[in-house]
Amino acid sequence: MLSPIIEEALNKQITVEAQSSQIYLAMASWAEVLGFEGVAQFMYAHSDEERMHMLKLVKFINERGGHAKISALEAPPTQFGSFKEMFQELFNHEVKVSASINDLVDICLTEKDYATHNFLQWYVSEQIEEEALARNILDKIKLIGDDKGGFYLFDNDIKLLITAANKA
Repeated sequence: MLSPIIEEALNKQITVEAQSSQIYLAMASWAEVLGFEGVAQFMYAHSDEERMHMLKLVKFINERGGHAKISALEAPPTQFGSFKEMFQELFNHEVKVSASINDLVDICLTEKDYATHNFLQWYVSEQIEEEALARNILDKIKLIGDDKGGFYLFDNDIKLLITAANKA
């Protein structure tokens, strides 16, 4: 059984994961409208992944005797200025998600809920990967600078990240 404190904290994380999915989806749409198919595919795939993170929490809460609650979300931005700004915003968001997961782990330890703590270790590892990926992409964008040809190649190369992730 989940304690009310853990249940509430997990339900907050459901909202965080759902919001993440929406942010990636908005970024995908923006990139697609600009003709960047690779970036759009990457963002669509990550939107789906974030939704799966949310669903994993929903199932966990319900299976542990709690009640997963789905809440309203903030509308994500629809314009991002530049790809560098968009990926910087994405990185900053992933850092916030990591902090949220860390807070949740801390609550589990305080509440001595070791089953939920164990469940959350997957999220801890996932956030390490998400932050590293966003940082890596930002580094590549910084190398490209304002070179339009570089962005064309980047858009094609980012498709490889989707393929690599699907093989893993």
